[in-house]
Amino acid sequence: MAEEKGADVKVIDPAELSQAMANIAERSQRIVADFVARQAAEPGPQNFDPLNIGNAFMEMTAKMMSDPAKLVEANLTLWNDYLSLWQNTARRLMGEHSEPVAKPEPADRRFKDEMWEENEVFDFIKQSYLLSARYMHGVVHGVEGLDEHTAQKVDFYTRQFVDAMAPSNFVLTNPEVLRATVESRGENLLKGLNNLLDDLERGKGNLAIKMTDYDAFKVGENIAVTPGKVVYQNDLMQLLQFNPTTETVVDRPLLIVPPWINKYYILDLRPKNSFIKWAVDQGHTVFVISWVNPDEHLAAKDFGDYMHEGPLAAIKAIEQATGHKEVNAVGYCLGGTLTVCTLAYMAAKGLPGIASATLFTTMTDFSEPGELGIFIDEEQLVSLEAKVSEHGYLDGRDMAMTFNMLRANDLIWSFVVNNYLLGKDPFPFDLLYWNSDSTRMPAAMHSFYLRKMYQQNLLTQPGGIQLDGVDIDLGKIKTPIYMLSAREDHIAPWKSTYALTQNSGGPVKFVLAASGHIAGVVNPPAANKYCYWTNNKKVKNPDTWLNGTTQVEGSWWPDWHAWASKGTKPVPARTPGDGKLAIVEDGPGAYVKERAV
Repeated sequence: MAEEKGADVKVIDPAELSQAMANIAERSQRIVADFVARQAAEPGPQNFDPLNIGNAFMEMTAKMMSDPAKLVEANLTLWNDYLSLWQNTARRLMGEHSEPVAKPEPADRRFKDEMWEENEVFDFIKQSYLLSARYMHGVVHGVEGLDEHTAQKVDFYTRQFVDAMAPSNFVLTNPEVLRATVESRGENLLKGLNNLLDDLERGKGNLAIKMTDYDAFKVGENIAVTPGKVVYQNDLMQLLQFNPTTETVVDRPLLIVPPWINKYYILDLRPKNSFIKWAVDQGHTVFVISWVNPDEHLAAKDFGDYMHEGPLAAIKAIEQATGHKEVNAVGYCLGGTLTVCTLAYMAAKGLPGIASATLFTTMTDFSEPGELGIFIDEEQLVSLEAKVSEHGYLDGRDMAMTFNMLRANDLIWSFVVNNYLLGKDPFPFDLLYWNSDSTRMPAAMHSFYLRKMYQQNLLTQPGGIQLDGVDIDLGKIKTPIYMLSAREDHIAPWKSTYALTQNSGGPVKFVLAASGHIAGVVNPPAANKYCYWTNNKKVKNPDTWLNGTTQVEGSWWPDWHAWASKGTKPVPARTPGDGKLAIVEDGPGAYVKERAV
């Protein structure tokens, strides 16, 4: 684009526009050809509804039509709401004030532009959409006779459709996009189209939305930078030991078991919000498992392999490194589920090694798994297992898209508007870089986890699952546990995580943090943000527990440190390489640097 001399208004250079359109056409043709070729090469018949959405909506429609009176009532309500909206809009056009018929939620950032309020036309478009959305949600919620899983699936995908059809997602009905289009003479749309093509090229025909500036971050240089060494490794993990920053340390080492759905450095993004650095600064000898990003060669690795080659191998290695036989273990999300299974396994075998366990947002009872349960039924699991068996692993992008759909407006549509309609580059954000640094899941492990735990909920049953031939019984766990859950967690709902307080055979301190799955955990004291709730009484019902809590302002990290330090004594600080383990390489190690995309 060229600028007209002496003016701020941009004019279109025909030669530049022609060249840009030719490049776009050439790139588009190549992307489509590659995509079609790959689709044609996929073995077996193509399933165009692997999530079995069609059957769910057909069942919902049949139930809905069996009671037409409710549908008529809903339609009349919608018609009356629209009449009120038309009347109010007419009053506004004549200069009168009128209260809105429908308002967005205060946290809904789609309608933050002032034109949604000030301009009568855009206000009408906004309220019309909100009324239609309310109508659709009301209709599907009001259908009786559906089983709970089908009802949840219909509600979830109705919300996906409603979110996709928001007027903010389209050029002609988004005032901010229209304004940018006029001011730049359409340059925003041309830049947005190039952004779209870049994302399609990176996804090899599948849309891989760019959420941050990937070139702004490099693991080991400006994220995951707490100094340490890799002191042990096997096929599934590298074990990092971090350099001490205090003269003395707690005698019991700290072992962190992160989830292998994502990478460990969510706990070490930047020095100011790194749980790992903070724990080191409090005098803990910190070790963390850095899981490998598996490929087809590790397809047969199952949950038991992750236990043996993960925490059990790490405990033995830590004894060699420090001379201490027991650790304080910390498990996060899926890593927490593995930690609980390891505790039960060690209890059954009479093995020492874990003096205390801390669990971050950890599910053990999957009877109410939240919206993730929508993706767990026989039809979907069969389809997923067939797909996973082709390569021996679940592609990390598939898992990432599932989690993004749970917050589609924030993690999908906001970037569609920013990147493709406004033509802007996404803002550099370390958390979103981590979120996009997806990891694969071995076929055997993934199938076991989804079927035995999510679908059948066997972990809550004594002997319901076996690991290495050992019955897993949570009631045999006597190890003290500190449970940290998050009140707004949409991945591990806190009322579901609470079940372990009743199923474990040992003492459990349950703490509830404000915010969600990530922010509720990564909440350093220096930020003085959020709060948490505690209640020392052991009660069966989570709501009863919450009603009796004490609210504490700020981070829960100091509370945990005081709990984890009980019964310990100071010893001279330990430096990686001082013990019987030789240094393999500098941290953060090779495993965490391998990108799946």
